[in-house]
Amino acid sequence: MTTTLFTTPRDLLRYATTRFNAAKLFFGHGSAEAFDEAAYLILHTLKLPLDKLEPFLDARLLPEEIAQVLAVIERRATDRIPAAYITNEAWLGTYNFYVDERTIVPRSFIAELIPHYFAPWVNEPENVANVLELCTGSGCLAIMLADAFPDAKVDAVDISPDALEVARRNVETYKLEDRLTLIQSDLYQNVPDKKYDLIITNPPYVNSGSMSRLPQEYLHEPQIALDGGADGMDLVRKIVAGAAERLSDDGLLIVEIGNEKEFAEAAFGHLGLTWLTTSQGDDMVFLLTADQLKI
Repeated sequence: MTTTLFTTPRDLLRYATTRFNAAKLFFGHGSAEAFDEAAYLILHTLKLPLDKLEPFLDARLLPEEIAQVLAVIERRATDRIPAAYITNEAWLGTYNFYVDERTIVPRSFIAELIPHYFAPWVNEPENVANVLELCTGSGCLAIMLADAFPDAKVDAVDISPDALEVARRNVETYKLEDRLTLIQSDLYQNVPDKKYDLIITNPPYVNSGSMSRLPQEYLHEPQIALDGGADGMDLVRKIVAGAAERLSDDGLLIVEIGNEKEFAEAAFGHLGLTWLTTSQGDDMVFLLTADQLKI
């Protein structure tokens, strides 16, 4: 497409919004709609502040700037690459993380709960000494946990060495190498023999039926990080089964299962799941105490 059709970010924003809507893109990696994603991609590509669109809307752009933005728009619209892979960044709240195709794009309802210390379940955050995060991916939740519990040591586990390379980059960015240890492990296999006050996980939980219907954007992500087996609970069962012997007496297991509450209740309802409230309701994240897991 010729760049002479565009002169300002306003022109590009209108075009990108229309292009994204026409392509029927799926927005599940940060933005909620075409306009927001178009604005983000344009601002990022032009290296402008992400929270200041209005002052730049009518700025005249150089031909090479227009060409760069158009190339990004086409990658998103034609190849359906998630925006986070195009920009190599993802946001969880106020936290910014490096991402690429070696990990899934960070998104988690647990991230909403961490700044509040999982209230009312953690009464004394300063007493949290050891935290384990399973299926860490880019390391985003582990970093947030280390930040929220500054007296804690955090062990972050993933089976994928590629994902851990991405996580290592983020850990270094946040300068947490002294308190956050990355471990390549199939769940608990290589985890240190110690007790944890918190075990946190956002594991692969998409059931087989849903995997077959995933939007194309999700197919760019590592499928091992999404596929939870027939009912989505394959890894969750292993996580729940192994948690009791690794939790401290007052420890908590917190698990995100997305839209799989029905399957989670079928698998673990007898334990008495507590469902935590998130922005999407009370059916995305469950909690079990150490005592419940000893049943």
